[in-house]
Amino acid sequence: MSEASVRRWRPSPEVAVLSAMAHGKSEAAEAIGTAFFSGAAEGLDEERRAVYGDLMPSSLNAAARRRLEAMMKSGYEFQSEFARGYVAKGRQEGIVEAKAQAVLAFLEARGLEVSVEVRERVLASTDLDELDRWIRRAAVISDATELLATTDS
Repeated sequence: MSEASVRRWRPSPEVAVLSAMAHGKSEAAEAIGTAFFSGAAEGLDEERRAVYGDLMPSSLNAAARRRLEAMMKSGYEFQSEFARGYVAKGRQEGIVEAKAQAVLAFLEARGLEVSVEVRERVLASTDLDELDRWIRRAAVISDATELLATTDS
């Protein structure tokens, strides 16, 4: 189903999404998802990429989702720019989340009380430089509220 489906669905990726919605719980789910992420989504504008990129996996059965996630994590090189971007976005989000958790873990390990305000602000940050700065500051501040104070350091 893969290369032929990619060619068939490239002009109208909506058909791939509808196919996932209709057949995503069947044995064909993995092939549908792979075909979509391997090239059927090429040429979509950013808004449709985001919507379809979220809708497609949610329409697939758990086994197909796990297989696609494993392919993305294992270093499988998707051929489509869309799929590579989708994987990169997921990695970036994972790095941001890990750094935010590191800031909080560092503060808590030092026995500093982390207020709701500080926790929410740290978890809301998507700026890697800011999170790196906060990790370093978490090592030297005496109160967690100092983390959010603006400084030149």
